[in-house]
Amino acid sequence: MSVLKQTKDICRMYQIKPLRRRGQNFLINPLIIDKILETADLKKDDTVLEIGSGLGTLTREIAKKVKMVVAVEVDQMLTRVLKDQLQDYQNIEIIQGDIRKLSLKDLKLSDYQIVTNLPFNITGLVLKRFLSEKPKPRLITLILQKQVAERITAQPSQMSILAVAVQFYAQAKIISSVSRNNFWPKPKVDSVIMKIIPFNGPTSLGNRISEERFFQIVKAGFSSPRKYLLNNLAKGVIIDKVKGNKIFKNLGFNPQARAQELSVEDWIKLARKLK
Repeated sequence: MSVLKQTKDICRMYQIKPLRRRGQNFLINPLIIDKILETADLKKDDTVLEIGSGLGTLTREIAKKVKMVVAVEVDQMLTRVLKDQLQDYQNIEIIQGDIRKLSLKDLKLSDYQIVTNLPFNITGLVLKRFLSEKPKPRLITLILQKQVAERITAQPSQMSILAVAVQFYAQAKIISSVSRNNFWPKPKVDSVIMKIIPFNGPTSLGNRISEERFFQIVKAGFSSPRKYLLNNLAKGVIIDKVKGNKIFKNLGFNPQARAQELSVEDWIKLARKLK
């Protein structure tokens, strides 16, 4: 039986109508699942967090390779499906809840990695949270929208708050493209498989500035992307223009630079000066 037919049969059985607002586009190509598992390089003693487990197609295949899968699903009906369809797997813990509200303590995670077909509408929030909180995952392997992946891996002249946030904490790589035809219902855009490797140890900020202050500066800098960075920082009461010009000159920055032109390393240098 094809995965597509199986998916449609389950939805018909439980009277499920996939919700676009929750990013319920179910993966139906086994080859893509194999590629996800290959990228994650799962081991028998691994613990995996899966976010948005849907009908359990990916969950089942992960469980065959690891010690434990913690499957989190916000939808109550899909949670029921997961418990019915995966009841024979003793190494799957199914949790019904919103991942944005569940704490790592609730999930009982320590040494773990994330493997997920992440619902598109929560990508930024989930990545920022799991990269900044401790304990961090050892690795994140996920499917996400192609446009979002390109924003995450952007380089100076095309940077965004999302790019700065992810690249500050981790190395992100696009592994392969995933056509929209590999999902049902078919989404409007194509996706990619992405691998995110969190950096080990403390951040490169040092003791002189907190991560909270760093991202306060970044947020102010991107407040009006079309305006000069120095103007945004002055408007956000981060620094006055006269002192800002001196700092920019000292750092070798163009005073007419815009926020998207700075690399993560540039932001760190700037934040240290604005401590």
